[in-house]
Amino acid sequence: MPSFRATCSGLLVSLLALGVAPLRAEEPPKPNIVYILADDLGYGDVGCYQPTSKIPTPNIDRLASSGMRFTDAHSPSAVCSPTRYALLTGRYAWRTRLQRNVLGLFAQPLIAEKQLTVAGLLRDQGYATACIGKWHLGWGWPAPGEGGKRDFTRPIPDGPTARGFDLYFGTDVPNFPPFCFIENDRTVGIPSAAAPVGRESFNIAGPMIPDWKLVEVLPELERRSVAFIEKAATRDKPFFLYLPLTSPHFPVVPAAPFHGKSQAGDYGDFVVQNDHVVGQVLDALKRSGVAEKTLVIFTSDNGPEVSGEVNPGVYDRLKKFDHASMGTLRGAKRDAWEGGHRVPFIASWPGKIAPGSTSDETICHVDLMATLAAILDVKLPADAGVDSVNILPALLGERRNEPLREATVHHSGQGKFAIRRGDWVLILAPTGDDNNKQGEPPWFRNNRGYTPHTDAGELFNLKTDPTQKNNRYPTEPAKVNELRSLMEHYVKEGRSTPGPKQSNDVNINWDKRTVK
Repeated sequence: MPSFRATCSGLLVSLLALGVAPLRAEEPPKPNIVYILADDLGYGDVGCYQPTSKIPTPNIDRLASSGMRFTDAHSPSAVCSPTRYALLTGRYAWRTRLQRNVLGLFAQPLIAEKQLTVAGLLRDQGYATACIGKWHLGWGWPAPGEGGKRDFTRPIPDGPTARGFDLYFGTDVPNFPPFCFIENDRTVGIPSAAAPVGRESFNIAGPMIPDWKLVEVLPELERRSVAFIEKAATRDKPFFLYLPLTSPHFPVVPAAPFHGKSQAGDYGDFVVQNDHVVGQVLDALKRSGVAEKTLVIFTSDNGPEVSGEVNPGVYDRLKKFDHASMGTLRGAKRDAWEGGHRVPFIASWPGKIAPGSTSDETICHVDLMATLAAILDVKLPADAGVDSVNILPALLGERRNEPLREATVHHSGQGKFAIRRGDWVLILAPTGDDNNKQGEPPWFRNNRGYTPHTDAGELFNLKTDPTQKNNRYPTEPAKVNELRSLMEHYVKEGRSTPGPKQSNDVNINWDKRTVK
């Protein structure tokens, strides 16, 4: 009697002889992906990260209970534009012309025309891709004409739909002109009015749609996101929704139904509204029948805002409401300290990520590209995702003896570098405070026991000193040199992951934090 193997082999030969292709194993279904990026949300604002938070966040907490909460997740920068660049390209933004701060008014595109983005990668794999929300990565804005006016009747090239997204809807930057919605490559209406600077949180002069209401921005992003999910769920292809919210970034404008819903003032109420948007997205996924096959990630682009143009900033909020948006961390937005870039990060993927789980793996937003490539079993080009690490093993709860990331580079608002390896972080600057006069007030330093120093940099062991009080820069020269050498290596190689050497867009004099 012939063996089972021989029978199968004979059947294969017969099928080939008849010109019939043998049946192939079905490829695993590709998950839908929803990536929600809050703007200026602090590590201590979310209930599942700080139980004493004065702000209720039941929907973000619900997401955490269904998935994994990371306690050591970081934005690639302590400010906005560079984080968004790194998230979408898998490459640190300090390798580009953007060495400090964020892109300014009517800036040109930061993502190069032929640079692979997460959206482009997914679209090549059959995904429908959408960006709904804040872009802040530059456009091919029309040049000002006579009288300094721009022609908004023309398409605006080199925006999201030229960088891998099938569709875009949002406000480029909520507190920058033009004050209007943009859909794909055109403004929704013509910004023909002038923003009333100094009123209703308009702090920069520029063109505006008549009767533009800042309070209406977030509800419209919510509505558009829900509509996209409901429509995409009916189609026979996976979808990617990148949802960079405008909240709780300035202008702090909670809608009327959310007034008084927190114990942390208007800012807290705006975070409650931010949480409501997350809940509406989760409900839309469930209602559309796709929640069980969707990877949802929620995080923030950097730490909480310090300045309080209209509403109290992070330190004033702590003093007034006893709410610490940075939690027990040191620092806030723009800082190289942990509070500037350690952020909430929650991932839920039914059947793949264990519900109610927690990970202390050090991860970074720049890791999205390599992780999605691993999920889809796609090999990235040599020049793509040069700083991106596959964190899928952490998401799946796999036990490992070594960390996934060799090291992580942090970049402050004023262009100061820091590098983290294991428990140690080296800040390559005289002080980690990048907020200048708006930084840590004396009462805060006294309360938390922070003392000034005159050392050339700062070195902390985050395992024994998570609040970064004890600067060991002068007593651990070997560790300083080790981390400094690794930073220099990452700069020279044009990448921080294994692979062929790449070029930076600029020559980086990283030790002096200037661009040649």
